[in-house]
Amino acid sequence: MKVGIPKERRPGEARVAASPDTVKRYRGQGLDVVVERGAGRGAAIGDDAFEKAGATLGSAEEALGADIVLKVQRPEDDEAERMKEGQVLVTQLDPYNNRPLLDKLAEKKVTSFSLELLPRTTRAQAMDVLSSQANLAGYKAVIDAMARYTRVMPMMMTAAGTVTPAKFFIVGAGVAGLQAIATARRMGAVVSATDVRPAAKEEVESLGAKFVGVPVDPGEGGYARALTEDEQKAQAKMVAEHVKNQDIVVTTAQIPGRKAPRIVSGEMVRSMKAGSVVLDLAADSGGNVEGSKPGEVVETEGGVSIIGASNLPARLAPAASTLYAKNLMNFVALLVDKDKGLTVNKDDDLVVGALVTEGGAIVHPRLKA
Repeated sequence: MKVGIPKERRPGEARVAASPDTVKRYRGQGLDVVVERGAGRGAAIGDDAFEKAGATLGSAEEALGADIVLKVQRPEDDEAERMKEGQVLVTQLDPYNNRPLLDKLAEKKVTSFSLELLPRTTRAQAMDVLSSQANLAGYKAVIDAMARYTRVMPMMMTAAGTVTPAKFFIVGAGVAGLQAIATARRMGAVVSATDVRPAAKEEVESLGAKFVGVPVDPGEGGYARALTEDEQKAQAKMVAEHVKNQDIVVTTAQIPGRKAPRIVSGEMVRSMKAGSVVLDLAADSGGNVEGSKPGEVVETEGGVSIIGASNLPARLAPAASTLYAKNLMNFVALLVDKDKGLTVNKDDDLVVGALVTEGGAIVHPRLKA
């Protein structure tokens, strides 16, 4: 049985779905591995490293023609068109926003898995691509915001006087938000954070940040949920009062399968002093910040920079690829039986939770037409 690693083709995507370490492990399990030439270049992994690990270098056609195809991003239309019946695809399909792709995979009778759909359980942690990549995104968000900020982060006491530390406000205390808090704290900033989940308060405070907010009941599976109208008003009032006194704001709030909630309004941005920075980590999914544009930096008339962060893990491709590849390897282990054959175990909640298409149909209960 063969595992294929095609080169990612989406603009700005530098990650790769395997590492030399995971290739070695696949080979140790008796699986053949074909890696498209140049697939690891963006992640600083040369073809020779894959070859030394036991992979065969091949063309895009050869990688896409494997029994199990591993990708970082969903397939392009022409890639999906080239897939054939019986193949297994493991990737991130962004399934709520790509119905035509799901229909095409079903039509091709591809068995596809979208790892964003994995349940939030202890057993799933080793395969949790959202968490491994969000952790890096939270770190990179702080680094990028700091690079734009023209003052210093920590307090500095000198003979010429004292420089006060930057005030950092993190909106959303999930994996990305918590890493952003930890990173900003390490840089010497005064950090506060908010989240709608009651459990977030203890997590935020454990990192040395101040928690502010209007906690509400959590959504299904521990994810954030859409707020009621009254909850939205209470949150908006709290955020408005807090944002105007901050130097840097990083927003990370997202809801699975829905457009990101608008949390920071244009009026709130205008209340911030010149030189402040707002980084919207949810820009690709609709944006938490009014005026943010994915992949762009917008400077307001008042001198506030709005950074529309886009696919930050891809800008840390070596580390992101290493983590992502291990996530995939752990999931693939659930699909390969002791005889090195493919099996979809319907008694395994992780397999069923990520399964999108099988046997010519879209089978995930939340995605069925």
